[in-house]
Amino acid sequence: MAHDLNYHHLRYFQTVAHEGNLTRAAERLNVSQSAISAQIRHLEDRLGQALFERRGRALHLTEAGRVALEHADTIFAAGRELIATLQETGRQRQALRVGALATLSRNFQLAFLQPLLGRMGVEVILRSGSAAELYTALAALHLDVVLTNQPPPADALTSFLVQELDEQPVSLIGVPDLSPTELSLGERLAHAPLILPTTASGLRMGFDALVDRLGVRVEIAAEVDDMAMMRLLAREGIGLAVLPPIVVQDELESGTLIENEQLPNLTETFYGVTIERRFPNPLLLELIRDDQ
Repeated sequence: MAHDLNYHHLRYFQTVAHEGNLTRAAERLNVSQSAISAQIRHLEDRLGQALFERRGRALHLTEAGRVALEHADTIFAAGRELIATLQETGRQRQALRVGALATLSRNFQLAFLQPLLGRMGVEVILRSGSAAELYTALAALHLDVVLTNQPPPADALTSFLVQELDEQPVSLIGVPDLSPTELSLGERLAHAPLILPTTASGLRMGFDALVDRLGVRVEIAAEVDDMAMMRLLAREGIGLAVLPPIVVQDELESGTLIENEQLPNLTETFYGVTIERRFPNPLLLELIRDDQ
Protein backbone atom coordinates (compact mmCIF):
# COMPACT_ATOMS: atom_id res chain seq x y z
CA MET A 1 0.00 0.00 0.00
CA ALA A 2 3.03 2.29 0.33
CA HIS A 3 2.87 2.90 -3.41
CA ASP A 4 -0.79 3.99 -3.48
CA LEU A 5 -1.56 7.61 -4.29
CA ASN A 6 -3.01 9.61 -1.41
CA TYR A 7 -6.07 11.39 -2.82
CA HIS A 8 -6.26 13.71 0.19
CA HIS A 9 -2.86 15.09 -0.80
CA LEU A 10 -4.04 15.29 -4.42
CA ARG A 11 -7.13 17.34 -3.47
CA TYR A 12 -4.98 19.85 -1.58
CA PHE A 13 -2.63 20.12 -4.55
CA GLN A 14 -5.52 20.63 -6.99
CA THR A 15 -6.99 23.42 -4.87
CA VAL A 16 -3.68 25.28 -4.58
CA ALA A 17 -3.04 24.84 -8.31
CA HIS A 18 -6.37 26.40 -9.23
CA GLU A 19 -6.16 29.17 -6.64
CA GLY A 20 -2.49 29.93 -7.31
CA ASN A 21 -2.15 31.04 -3.72
CA LEU A 22 -1.77 29.23 -0.38
CA THR A 23 -3.85 31.76 1.54
CA ARG A 24 -6.90 31.42 -0.72
CA ALA A 25 -6.52 27.63 -0.85
CA ALA A 26 -6.37 27.45 2.94
CA GLU A 27 -9.52 29.55 3.25
CA ARG A 28 -11.33 27.40 0.73
CA LEU A 29 -10.30 24.15 2.42
CA ASN A 30 -10.69 25.58 5.94
CA VAL A 31 -7.24 24.38 7.05
CA SER A 32 -3.97 26.10 7.88
CA GLN A 33 -1.41 27.05 5.26
CA SER A 34 1.20 24.91 7.03
CA ALA A 35 -1.09 21.87 6.77
CA ILE A 36 -1.50 22.40 3.03
CA SER A 37 2.25 22.89 2.54
CA ALA A 38 2.94 19.65 4.41
CA GLN A 39 0.41 17.72 2.31
CA ILE A 40 1.89 19.02 -0.94
CA ARG A 41 5.42 18.12 0.20
CA HIS A 42 4.22 14.58 0.88
CA LEU A 43 2.72 14.41 -2.62
CA GLU A 44 5.91 15.75 -4.20
CA ASP A 45 7.93 13.17 -2.29
CA ARG A 46 5.58 10.43 -3.47
CA LEU A 47 5.79 11.57 -7.11
CA GLY A 48 9.48 12.40 -7.00
CA GLN A 49 8.82 15.74 -8.70
CA ALA A 50 8.50 19.38 -7.66
CA LEU A 51 4.97 20.52 -8.52
CA PHE A 52 5.29 24.24 -7.82
CA GLU A 53 7.87 26.98 -8.14
CA ARG A 54 7.50 30.17 -6.13
CA ARG A 55 7.73 33.55 -7.89
CA GLY A 56 7.34 36.27 -5.30
CA ARG A 57 4.17 35.43 -3.39
CA ALA A 58 2.61 33.47 -6.24
CA LEU A 59 2.91 29.74 -6.82
CA HIS A 60 3.35 28.58 -10.40
CA LEU A 61 3.05 25.04 -11.67
CA THR A 62 6.13 23.30 -12.96
CA GLU A 63 5.83 21.11 -16.05
CA ALA A 64 5.31 18.11 -13.76
CA GLY A 65 2.70 20.17 -11.87
CA ARG A 66 0.74 20.85 -15.05
CA VAL A 67 0.69 17.14 -15.86
CA ALA A 68 -0.38 16.31 -12.31
CA LEU A 69 -3.17 18.92 -12.39
CA GLU A 70 -4.56 17.58 -15.65
CA HIS A 71 -4.77 14.10 -14.10
CA ALA A 72 -6.18 15.45 -10.83
CA ASP A 73 -8.95 17.32 -12.62
CA THR A 74 -9.85 14.18 -14.57
CA ILE A 75 -9.80 12.00 -11.44
CA PHE A 76 -12.08 14.27 -9.41
CA ALA A 77 -14.40 14.93 -12.37
CA ALA A 78 -14.79 11.17 -12.75
CA GLY A 79 -15.62 10.96 -9.06
CA ARG A 80 -18.32 13.60 -9.44
CA GLU A 81 -19.69 11.77 -12.45
CA LEU A 82 -19.80 8.50 -10.51
CA ILE A 83 -21.77 10.06 -7.65
CA ALA A 84 -24.13 11.94 -9.98
CA THR A 85 -24.74 8.91 -12.17
CA LEU A 86 -25.32 6.38 -9.41
CA GLN A 87 -27.43 8.77 -7.35
CA GLU A 88 -29.45 9.63 -10.45
CA THR A 89 -30.71 6.05 -10.65
CA GLY A 90 -32.67 6.65 -7.46
CA ARG A 91 -34.16 9.97 -8.60
CA GLN A 92 -37.04 10.73 -10.86
CA ARG A 93 -35.45 13.78 -12.48
CA GLN A 94 -32.67 13.37 -15.06
CA ALA A 95 -30.46 15.99 -16.66
CA LEU A 96 -28.72 16.20 -20.02
CA ARG A 97 -25.88 18.73 -20.29
CA VAL A 98 -25.45 19.95 -23.85
CA GLY A 99 -22.82 22.30 -25.23
CA ALA A 100 -23.47 23.99 -28.58
CA LEU A 101 -21.12 26.05 -30.69
CA ALA A 102 -22.24 29.66 -30.28
CA THR A 103 -22.52 30.11 -34.05
CA LEU A 104 -24.61 26.97 -34.60
CA SER A 105 -28.17 27.07 -35.97
CA ARG A 106 -30.68 27.34 -33.14
CA ASN A 107 -33.23 25.49 -35.25
CA PHE A 108 -30.93 22.49 -35.57
CA GLN A 109 -30.35 22.49 -31.81
CA LEU A 110 -34.10 22.54 -31.16
CA ALA A 111 -34.72 19.77 -33.68
CA PHE A 112 -32.08 17.56 -32.08
CA LEU A 113 -33.34 18.14 -28.53
CA GLN A 114 -37.05 18.07 -29.38
CA PRO A 115 -37.69 14.50 -28.11
CA LEU A 116 -36.67 15.59 -24.58
CA LEU A 117 -38.06 19.11 -24.40
CA GLY A 118 -41.05 19.37 -22.09
CA ARG A 119 -40.78 15.78 -20.89
CA MET A 120 -41.66 15.30 -17.24
CA GLY A 121 -38.64 14.55 -15.04
CA VAL A 122 -36.08 15.66 -17.66
CA GLU A 123 -33.99 18.83 -17.55
CA VAL A 124 -31.95 19.97 -20.56
CA ILE A 125 -29.04 22.23 -19.61
CA LEU A 126 -27.82 24.05 -22.72
CA ARG A 127 -24.54 25.96 -22.77
CA SER A 128 -23.11 27.82 -25.76
CA GLY A 129 -19.51 28.83 -26.26
CA SER A 130 -16.41 28.56 -28.38
CA ALA A 131 -15.12 25.21 -29.57
CA ALA A 132 -12.17 25.39 -27.16
CA GLU A 133 -14.40 26.13 -24.17
CA LEU A 134 -16.86 23.37 -24.99
CA TYR A 135 -14.29 20.66 -25.68
CA THR A 136 -12.49 21.50 -22.44
CA ALA A 137 -15.78 21.15 -20.55
CA LEU A 138 -16.52 17.89 -22.35
CA ALA A 139 -13.09 16.46 -21.50
CA ALA A 140 -13.68 17.40 -17.84
CA LEU A 141 -17.05 15.57 -17.96
CA HIS A 142 -19.02 18.77 -17.35
CA LEU A 143 -20.95 18.20 -20.61
CA ASP A 144 -22.53 15.08 -22.08
CA VAL A 145 -22.31 16.17 -25.72
CA VAL A 146 -21.14 19.07 -27.87
CA LEU A 147 -23.21 20.02 -30.93
CA THR A 148 -21.17 21.53 -33.75
CA ASN A 149 -20.71 21.85 -37.49
CA GLN A 150 -16.92 21.83 -37.02
CA PRO A 151 -15.62 18.47 -35.75
CA PRO A 152 -12.68 18.72 -33.35
CA PRO A 153 -9.12 18.25 -34.58
CA ALA A 154 -7.61 14.85 -33.97
CA ASP A 155 -5.89 14.74 -30.58
CA ALA A 156 -4.15 11.62 -29.39
CA LEU A 157 -4.50 12.77 -25.76
CA THR A 158 -8.29 13.17 -25.82
CA SER A 159 -10.52 10.42 -27.12
CA PHE A 160 -13.35 12.48 -28.60
CA LEU A 161 -16.02 10.46 -30.37
CA VAL A 162 -17.54 12.24 -33.36
CA GLN A 163 -20.92 11.18 -34.70
CA GLU A 164 -22.66 12.68 -37.72
CA LEU A 165 -26.15 13.70 -36.64
CA ASP A 166 -27.55 15.37 -39.73
CA GLU A 167 -26.61 16.55 -43.20
CA GLN A 168 -28.59 19.45 -44.63
CA PRO A 169 -28.67 20.77 -48.20
CA VAL A 170 -27.49 24.35 -48.73
CA SER A 171 -29.41 26.94 -50.76
CA LEU A 172 -29.38 30.55 -51.86
CA ILE A 173 -31.90 32.29 -49.60
CA GLY A 174 -33.08 35.90 -49.59
CA VAL A 175 -35.96 38.35 -49.45
CA PRO A 176 -38.45 38.29 -52.36
CA ASP A 177 -37.04 41.48 -53.95
CA LEU A 178 -33.67 39.73 -54.39
CA SER A 179 -35.24 36.53 -55.69
CA PRO A 180 -36.47 36.99 -59.28
CA THR A 181 -37.67 33.90 -61.07
CA GLU A 182 -36.33 32.27 -64.23
CA LEU A 183 -32.64 32.89 -63.68
CA SER A 184 -29.95 30.28 -64.13
CA LEU A 185 -27.77 29.46 -61.13
CA GLY A 186 -24.88 31.45 -62.57
CA GLU A 187 -27.10 34.45 -63.25
CA ARG A 188 -28.60 34.22 -59.78
CA LEU A 189 -25.15 34.17 -58.14
CA ALA A 190 -24.12 37.24 -60.12
CA HIS A 191 -27.47 39.02 -59.66
CA ALA A 192 -27.28 40.04 -55.98
CA PRO A 193 -24.67 40.54 -53.25
CA LEU A 194 -23.98 37.40 -51.25
CA ILE A 195 -23.81 36.65 -47.53
CA LEU A 196 -21.22 33.89 -47.20
CA PRO A 197 -19.66 31.74 -44.48
CA THR A 198 -16.09 32.71 -43.60
CA THR A 199 -13.21 31.31 -45.62
CA ALA A 200 -12.15 28.93 -42.81
CA SER A 201 -15.31 26.82 -43.14
CA GLY A 202 -15.70 23.72 -45.25
CA LEU A 203 -18.95 25.10 -46.64
CA ARG A 204 -17.18 28.22 -47.93
CA MET A 205 -14.49 26.16 -49.62
CA GLY A 206 -17.17 24.13 -51.38
CA PHE A 207 -19.00 27.29 -52.45
CA ASP A 208 -15.81 28.88 -53.80
CA ALA A 209 -15.14 25.73 -55.84
CA LEU A 210 -18.70 25.88 -57.25
CA VAL A 211 -18.30 29.53 -58.28
CA ASP A 212 -14.96 28.72 -59.90
CA ARG A 213 -16.51 25.85 -61.91
CA LEU A 214 -19.30 28.14 -63.10
CA GLY A 215 -16.85 30.93 -63.99
CA VAL A 216 -18.99 33.52 -62.19
CA ARG A 217 -17.85 36.76 -60.57
CA VAL A 218 -19.76 37.40 -57.36
CA GLU A 219 -20.20 40.40 -55.10
CA ILE A 220 -19.75 39.64 -51.40
CA ALA A 221 -21.88 41.71 -49.03
CA ALA A 222 -20.71 39.99 -45.83
CA GLU A 223 -18.64 37.07 -44.56
CA VAL A 224 -20.06 35.69 -41.32
CA ASP A 225 -19.22 32.72 -39.10
CA ASP A 226 -22.51 32.88 -37.20
CA MET A 227 -25.61 31.27 -38.74
CA ALA A 228 -27.92 33.40 -36.60
CA MET A 229 -26.27 36.57 -37.93
CA MET A 230 -26.48 35.30 -41.53
CA ARG A 231 -30.20 34.77 -40.94
CA LEU A 232 -30.64 38.35 -39.67
CA LEU A 233 -28.67 39.86 -42.57
CA ALA A 234 -30.74 37.89 -45.08
CA ARG A 235 -33.95 39.15 -43.44
CA GLU A 236 -32.67 42.73 -43.76
CA GLY A 237 -32.20 42.23 -47.51
CA ILE A 238 -28.44 42.75 -47.37
CA GLY A 239 -27.94 39.95 -49.88
CA LEU A 240 -28.61 36.31 -50.71
CA ALA A 241 -27.36 33.99 -47.96
CA VAL A 242 -25.69 30.65 -48.55
CA LEU A 243 -27.45 28.68 -45.82
CA PRO A 244 -29.14 25.38 -45.00
CA PRO A 245 -32.91 26.07 -45.16
CA ILE A 246 -33.34 24.64 -41.62
CA VAL A 247 -31.65 27.77 -40.28
CA VAL A 248 -34.45 29.99 -41.64
CA GLN A 249 -37.36 27.55 -41.70
CA ASP A 250 -39.72 29.98 -39.90
CA GLU A 251 -39.00 32.77 -42.41
CA LEU A 252 -39.44 30.39 -45.35
CA GLU A 253 -42.81 29.26 -44.01
CA SER A 254 -43.98 32.85 -43.54
CA GLY A 255 -42.67 34.03 -46.91
CA THR A 256 -40.31 36.58 -45.35
CA LEU A 257 -37.48 34.76 -47.12
CA ILE A 258 -37.48 32.65 -50.27
CA GLU A 259 -35.35 29.65 -51.14
CA ASN A 260 -34.01 30.62 -54.55
CA GLU A 261 -32.17 27.49 -55.49
CA GLN A 262 -30.45 24.53 -53.87
CA LEU A 263 -26.71 24.61 -54.52
CA PRO A 264 -25.43 21.40 -56.15
CA ASN A 265 -23.20 19.12 -54.07
CA LEU A 266 -23.10 21.54 -51.12
CA THR A 267 -24.22 20.34 -47.70
CA GLU A 268 -23.77 21.38 -44.08
CA THR A 269 -23.00 18.55 -41.68
CA PHE A 270 -23.93 18.68 -38.00
CA TYR A 271 -22.05 16.56 -35.47
CA GLY A 272 -22.44 15.34 -31.93
CA VAL A 273 -19.11 15.10 -30.11
CA THR A 274 -18.87 12.96 -26.99
CA ILE A 275 -16.14 11.38 -24.93
CA GLU A 276 -15.89 7.75 -23.93
CA ARG A 277 -17.54 7.29 -20.54
CA ARG A 278 -18.13 4.31 -18.31
CA PHE A 279 -21.61 5.61 -17.46
CA PRO A 280 -22.98 7.32 -20.58
CA ASN A 281 -26.06 9.45 -20.07
CA PRO A 282 -29.09 7.34 -21.09
CA LEU A 283 -30.90 10.47 -22.33
CA LEU A 284 -28.10 11.11 -24.82
CA LEU A 285 -28.16 7.49 -25.99
CA GLU A 286 -31.89 7.89 -26.57
CA LEU A 287 -31.41 11.04 -28.66
CA ILE A 288 -28.68 9.53 -30.79
CA ARG A 289 -30.71 6.35 -31.38
CA ASP A 290 -33.71 8.47 -32.40
CA ASP A 291 -31.50 10.36 -34.83
CA GLN A 292 -30.38 7.27 -36.70
